[in-house]
Amino acid sequence: QVQLVESGGGLVQAGGSLRLSCAVSGSIFSINAMGWYRQAPGKQRELVAVLTTGAGVNTADSVKGRFYISRDKHTAYLQMNSLKPEDTAVYYCNAHISPVAAPTAVDIYWGQGTQVTVSS
Repeated sequence: QVQLVESGGGLVQAGGSLRLSCAVSGSIFSINAMGWYRQAPGKQRELVAVLTTGAGVNTADSVKGRFYISRDKHTAYLQMNSLKPEDTAVYYCNAHISPVAAPTAVDIYWGQGTQVTVSS
């Protein structure tokens, strides 16, 4: 069974930085993409950044130049700099994974979410 475990959220003042981590565990054949989404109260979940194997990085305009996604084997990171109050949201890790049991299939997994709160 594949699991995504996030960490690194918290409370920070505007202008500060946080780094989120997302560790994937389980019977993994390959990871095709890993990304971060966020959902603020009363708003829809939105893409923050995604790193696709062989295709590079896609970052939302609202965080370009401030947020950076990276990955080391089975762990994805989101480095968040120059945080603003409007970045306050629950951040979710997302992964597109081919499991060992079905290496030609691609399943989508979500983490449990981690709260990021930016105070003004």
